[in-house]
Amino acid sequence: MSNYKDTINLPSTEFPMRGNLVGREPDILAYWDEIGIYKKLREHGAGRVKFILHDGPPYANGVIHIGHAVNKVLKDIIVKSRTLSGFDAPYVPGWDCHGLPIEHEVEKVHGREETRRDPQAFRKLCRDYASEQIESQKRDFIRLGVVGDWDNPYLTMAPKTEANIVRALGKILDKGHLYYGLMPVYWCSDCGSALAEAEIEYHEKISPAIDVRFKVVDGAEIARRMGASEASSGDGGVYAVSWTTTPWTLPANQALAVHPDLEYVMVKRETEHGPERFVLASELLESAMTRYGDEKYEVVGRCRGDALEGVEFQHPFYERQVPGILAGHVTTEAGTGVVHTAPGHGQEDFDIGKRYGLAVDNPVGPDGCFVPGTEYFAGEFVFRANEHVIEVLREKGTLVHSEKYSHSYPYCWRHKTPIIFRATQQWFISMDNHGLRNAVLDQIDDVSFHPDWGQARIRGMVENRPDWCISRQRYWGSPIPLYVHRETGEPHPRMSAFVERIARAMESRGGIDAWFDLDDAELLGADTADYEKVTDIVDVWFDSGVTHDTVLMTRDELTRPADLYLEGSDQHRGWFQSSIMTGVAITGRAPYRGVLTHGFTVDARGHKMSKSRGNVIAPQQVINTLGADILRLWVAATDYRAEMNISEEILKRVADSYRRIRNTARYLLGNLADFDPCRDAVEVDRMLDLDRWALAAGQTLQQEILEAYDKYHFHLMYQKLHHFCVVEMGGFYLDVLKDRLYTTRQDSVSRRSAQTAMYHILEALVRWLAPVLAFTAEEIWRCMPGERNESVLLNTWYADWAPARLHETDKDNACWQRIIEVRYAVMRTLEAARNAGLIRAGLEANIGVYCEDPYLTDLQRLGDELRFLFITSGAEVRPLNERPAALEDSDLENVFIAVRKSESAKCVRCWHRRTDVGSDPDHPEICSRCVENIIGNGEARLYA
Repeated sequence: MSNYKDTINLPSTEFPMRGNLVGREPDILAYWDEIGIYKKLREHGAGRVKFILHDGPPYANGVIHIGHAVNKVLKDIIVKSRTLSGFDAPYVPGWDCHGLPIEHEVEKVHGREETRRDPQAFRKLCRDYASEQIESQKRDFIRLGVVGDWDNPYLTMAPKTEANIVRALGKILDKGHLYYGLMPVYWCSDCGSALAEAEIEYHEKISPAIDVRFKVVDGAEIARRMGASEASSGDGGVYAVSWTTTPWTLPANQALAVHPDLEYVMVKRETEHGPERFVLASELLESAMTRYGDEKYEVVGRCRGDALEGVEFQHPFYERQVPGILAGHVTTEAGTGVVHTAPGHGQEDFDIGKRYGLAVDNPVGPDGCFVPGTEYFAGEFVFRANEHVIEVLREKGTLVHSEKYSHSYPYCWRHKTPIIFRATQQWFISMDNHGLRNAVLDQIDDVSFHPDWGQARIRGMVENRPDWCISRQRYWGSPIPLYVHRETGEPHPRMSAFVERIARAMESRGGIDAWFDLDDAELLGADTADYEKVTDIVDVWFDSGVTHDTVLMTRDELTRPADLYLEGSDQHRGWFQSSIMTGVAITGRAPYRGVLTHGFTVDARGHKMSKSRGNVIAPQQVINTLGADILRLWVAATDYRAEMNISEEILKRVADSYRRIRNTARYLLGNLADFDPCRDAVEVDRMLDLDRWALAAGQTLQQEILEAYDKYHFHLMYQKLHHFCVVEMGGFYLDVLKDRLYTTRQDSVSRRSAQTAMYHILEALVRWLAPVLAFTAEEIWRCMPGERNESVLLNTWYADWAPARLHETDKDNACWQRIIEVRYAVMRTLEAARNAGLIRAGLEANIGVYCEDPYLTDLQRLGDELRFLFITSGAEVRPLNERPAALEDSDLENVFIAVRKSESAKCVRCWHRRTDVGSDPDHPEICSRCVENIIGNGEARLYA
């Protein structure tokens, strides 16, 4: 026989080397759809303990971006891994469907007048637009491999959900948390509506910063309070100087605030108009005088801030006087330490104004323009009025200084325009009237946050947030279904009963239109004339914030509280906060047990993605060129707790990692082509030592991977799995196995032992991959030997390993670790010999290892099988004291390695160089081992 190819057990599999994910993934999606994978998951999960990840609804507007993909893939990884952990983990996706962005898109097409002419028709246009966006986004989410109840998602615009939103608001009303009041709120003049804090983003803005004189009405009195005698202070007026970056708020000024504990000074200065005296904080004196260009000034009086309470000041351009008040929010970070106070234009001003009984004056209309009758400024837009205010101050002689100032300023996140603070009558959820703030803070302490810093972040936000303004002056949204008394403004005493009737009408009459079209007399009867309907809608954050009540409590497969809420880190002030506030307001408990946040996506250099930079990576682009599994692997491999870097180069590296993992699975599959686990599996007691080590390594790794999944440490899971495939499997175990798999008898214990270990490892590996590489795992599943169910997703983590005694003692495990250390040292020595031209391949070499215990005993135990571990033609181990004097130390201490080129003939079948090649005259080209494997009973191995 001269051709021994047919005697070699070469790998064979239908699982291709090239992933071609772009072509194969749609076929797998079609298969999942055909078998009804989500329904089957629910059937398999029946009776299990539930794990509920509640979907934070994306907004139904625009195509999905890479941030959407990160969010949905993370959720899918968690749901799939929890299912494999033995939970019933339903996933009900949802969409946020109301709100101004949708109104804005519809207005761009149909014009703003459409809104006012026929609100009902406008709402239909909004509903139709949102429906189109949902279908578009749904297709992309499904293409990502996200498995969920896509045929029955929750929509905040569904009539039943809209009715339940109304019911949730009614519950909060019943608990006493809802009130109607005048308060400054974030106001966008482009939106024509109040905004929630979560709808605000901050950008740098250039504003005019001005210092303004407020003349003291009684100069002698303030001089007395500050210990300044008339003789030392001299002639001239006395002025408190206030610094502000919002000159347009001066028409609404009602007071000057100072800090009670700061020191204030009276400064005498000379001007071209004669002497005058300024009052300001001593810590800011030097910087203020530098700003004014004053080099010569004299401090003539001092006092604590609390001595200035009640001092009367003249408004800088109106004929009214304003008091000095004390406020803890005054700082010395900038300005003068004297703060102009307008309760109608700021929350802190409003709060301190309430304590002092100041008027809440708001001369600014919904369009951001001063209302008619505003002296000097009527009809002017506030930001454009800034220069006019400065001009009036200059004319009145009350302007001290003016300059441009760059600072962080709140902007509307939709229109990207600066907002204003504007006092209006709005509906609020009180944070303090019935102890909601403290109750929420108590619940936050019981929630598990990932990363853990999220707890302090949301806690700080809740501690400092104002009452929640939930009303909006728009059309497309859930109504505030209240009737209030025309004179007192109080809700109707039977409002709770009305709310349920309104909700039922919304369910039966197509949603929110039922409220706006409702005949008031139908509910109010004889009270109709005394009450009026509220036409405001609720903040869209309320819609999503109460989904714990409108979704979790209305679907049989879901429960409250949810085990996990997962969104981007910006949702500490958004959905996480609106959810816990409404949850505690309604039930007294947080609606979630855990909160997980992920960072934003940035490019390789950490830059925010933008079209102008040209660094945008669209998920559709990745799916259509590399496949969804590459995108999913990138999500898992990236530490989501920080910013997530993505670029074409990063994705290329991820694709390389994917190929290594895929090739590991392919090699396992290829060598199991003739393996029937029911017929061919070898009992653990008969398995070779190396195979038992591999099984033990697989079981140990599974414990680590399951722990990583359980703790949401997906990047650690990826690192361990990748290392296992590339290093422990590809770089060691599978590399060593090749000779045994290919050259021993097909049905020998030696080969079946290796196949048994590979089979168990593959059964575990395909499950480890399933939450992340969902498509690839399904493809692997189809090619695996043995009977199996319809999908890898319908299983739990692999548990059918060999018996528990497979885990040998720590001593034996340590032995194999030392053997592997020596092997790597041998590999490095062989590489050096190749580079030096001594050998061309490892099988041309004979290895000598000189060492002492514990290495000596470990290696000697393997006997002649040591050569298979090193993949050399020969290997021997000798005590350290026998090493040749010229032999250099290896990378391991007291381990020396000698490489000698073999002079023996090469076996054409196994490629080993052995002295017994040709010892059988019928097979002159092969070694005696190969002869035994072809025509004899086959070689027997114990270790490798």
